[in-house]
Amino acid sequence: MFKKFTLIIILSIGLIAFLIVRPFLDDNVEGPRIEDRLPEDDFIGRANILDLARETSSMLQYNKVPYRDLLTYEFILSQGKLYGLDLQNPVYFFANENGNIGCVVPIADSSKILEGITRIKKLTTIKDSIGNFGKIYKYPKGKTYLSYSKDFILVYKGSNFSSIYQRVMGAKLDDIAPSWRAFLNEKLFKDEKLVVYSNWPTLKENGVETAIFAHDSDSIRFKVKTYIRNSKPLNIALKKGGNDFTYDSKAKKIANIHLDFSQFLKDKTSALYKYILTLGKRISFPTEAFLNAWGGDLSFREGGIFTQKETYIESVMDENFDITEVEKIKETKVTGYSVMLSMNDKGSSFMSLLMKKGILNKDGNYYRFLFSPQLTFQKKKNTYLFFSGSTVPKTIKNDLNYGEWHDDGLHYSISIDSLNMYEAFGSFNVPAKLVLKKNKFF
Repeated sequence: MFKKFTLIIILSIGLIAFLIVRPFLDDNVEGPRIEDRLPEDDFIGRANILDLARETSSMLQYNKVPYRDLLTYEFILSQGKLYGLDLQNPVYFFANENGNIGCVVPIADSSKILEGITRIKKLTTIKDSIGNFGKIYKYPKGKTYLSYSKDFILVYKGSNFSSIYQRVMGAKLDDIAPSWRAFLNEKLFKDEKLVVYSNWPTLKENGVETAIFAHDSDSIRFKVKTYIRNSKPLNIALKKGGNDFTYDSKAKKIANIHLDFSQFLKDKTSALYKYILTLGKRISFPTEAFLNAWGGDLSFREGGIFTQKETYIESVMDENFDITEVEKIKETKVTGYSVMLSMNDKGSSFMSLLMKKGILNKDGNYYRFLFSPQLTFQKKKNTYLFFSGSTVPKTIKNDLNYGEWHDDGLHYSISIDSLNMYEAFGSFNVPAKLVLKKNKFF
C-alpha cells in the first residue's frame, strides 16, 4: 500500500513539474523565421521601406505628387508603430508573370494589428473566414487577402492564395525555398533599398540563369541597376576604339554599340544566338548574314530637320488640251537620320542582300532604308556611313555602349556598363514622371 501511495505521489509531482516547466521548454523551441516562410515565385525581392521613403522624398516633392506627405519617412514610421508593424526590418515580396503579387511584413506588436484591420473595415467591405492557421480577411472585389501571426502579416493579391497561405503559415524551421536562399546569400546589391531577384523560366529559356535589379532615384529619374548571370559563356566582349555620333540638343534618339562578337558567332547553338535570330525574323531581317558581316560597331542618330528634294512627274494640260508629262522638283522637310557601321570583307555582299530583299533601295544618287528619307552613302575602309543632308555628321572617339532618346518631352537611357564571360552589368533610366503617372510604368 505504501509503495502504491509513493508511486502516485511521484507521478503527481512529475505531472505538476511537466505542466509548469513545459511552457518554458516551448518558449526555447525556435520556430520558423520569416525567411523560411517565403514562397518560390518568378520574381522575389526585399524593400527597406523607411530607407526607400527617405530616398524618394525629393522625387515626390519635385513632381508634386498628391498626398506626398503620407509617403514621408516620418509618417510611414509613425503609422507602422501605430499598427504594430516592424518597418525597421525588410519587407519581402514575391510576384509572378500572371500579375499575382504578395508580401510578408514583420510585426513588432501583433496586438495592434486588429486595430488596423478594424479601420480598413470602416473604409471598405472585407469578409472574414477561418483558415488552418487563423483568421483570413478577404477583399472579394480585388482578390486581395490578409492574414497574420504574432511575427508577421501576409498580404496577397491574386488567384493562388490557398497554396501561398499554406506555405507561409505552415512553414518549418530552416525550410527556406531555394531561390530565397540564393537571393539572401547574394552579396551583390546587398545595401540597396529595393532589390528584385529573378529565376523566371522565360529568362532561363533564353540562357539567363539569374537576373537582379536594384533601384536608385533622384528628383527627375528612376534608375534601375541590372545584373544578369548567364548559364553558359556569353562570348561577347566590350570593344575598344569606337566612333560615335555626338549627342546634342537636336538629337531625338541615339544609340552606340561597340561589341566584339567574334567568339559569339562560333556557338550557334547558344540560347542568346537563337533569340537574336528570332527577333530578326519578326521583321524579315537577315540577322545571321548581318552578324557574319558586322564588325561590332554601330552608331545611330535621329534628330534635326533637313530639306529633301524629290523629283516627280506631273501631268500638265496645255492650251490645246494636250496632256504632257513634266518633271518637277519638290522640297519637303524631313527628320534627319545617320547610321554608321563597321563591316568586314562580307559587308558589300550584305548590302547587296539588303537591296535584293528591298530593305535598302537606291533612289538616284541616294539610298533609303525602307521608308526612310534620302540618305547619302559614304564608305571609308571598313566603315559604312549613311546620313541625311549634305554635311557629314560629326563623330567622336568613344567606347561606351548606350542609348538615349526623348519621347513626348521625357528622357530615357539604357547602357551596358561591363561584361565578362558569364555576367553583364547595365542600367536604364526612366523619367520619374512616367513612374509616378497613374496606371503607367514602362
